[in-house]
Amino acid sequence: MSDIINQVLPILLLVFLGYLLRRRNFISENSIDDIKKLVVNLALPAVLFLSFLQVDLEIKFLFFIILTFSLCVILYWLGKLLAPRFGGGHEYFPFLMTGFEYGMLGISLYGSAYGLDKIGYIAIVDLGHELFIWFIFLALLLKKRDGIQNNRVLLASFLKSPVIIAILGGILVNLLGLTEMLYRLPLTGGVMTALEYLGNLTVPLILLIVGYGIQFDRSGMGEAISVTGLRLVLLLPLAILLSAFVVQRLMGLNEYFQAAIFTLLILPRPLSFRFICVPSCPVRSAMLITS
Repeated sequence: MSDIINQVLPILLLVFLGYLLRRRNFISENSIDDIKKLVVNLALPAVLFLSFLQVDLEIKFLFFIILTFSLCVILYWLGKLLAPRFGGGHEYFPFLMTGFEYGMLGISLYGSAYGLDKIGYIAIVDLGHELFIWFIFLALLLKKRDGIQNNRVLLASFLKSPVIIAILGGILVNLLGLTEMLYRLPLTGGVMTALEYLGNLTVPLILLIVGYGIQFDRSGMGEAISVTGLRLVLLLPLAILLSAFVVQRLMGLNEYFQAAIFTLLILPRPLSFRFICVPSCPVRSAMLITS
């Protein structure tokens, strides 16, 4: 119980501190936007690159790519089926039913509980989700909002994203067996230490941002509770089943993978969804996706 309290309390304190920063007008919203850019473009890519360097990549991890990608597709179509009954006339209801806020919430929660050196586990579990967000979710959302679908723009945005570059770079260096060399050589060793410093900023900054963004709007409270409740009813039992039965018993993976799949599936929909629903150019919308 003491260990649990010591792991959870820092998360709650940092989120509450972020909330106080907004209430007391200690930091402006423009400053928070700048901090988000720092996290998305520097701190988050740094921690993801280091995570993929240190994790042991195995063929059986392809299962997670297929699993999370397929699950996101199923949730989207399930949202379309349930929209007439539970959507309340919300035309974007299917998009609210799928996707998970991995970047700005999943990493901070998992990293706070298990340490940044274990982020690689949830990063592997999330890979299929990233593919869905960039090439299915975003394409469908932009098509619905603007009536267009430019696959070339989506691919370019995907390849230019600092988060995606960090993930692909970490995987490539890992597969080439260059991890130890990067840490050992004089120049690259210093770069790796600098990346570690940047990565250490990720969790506290994200939690402060999350806390700062907490706002209570009674007018939309009912709809939010309805969607959140429906997602939890569907995903919480599935998260328990996949974690305890599939990941642990069938695949024989450790508790970090079990916690990773559970954490991902109980996360809310992507927070960046609200940005994309506001009219703007497709490229800018794509770059706002942090998943």
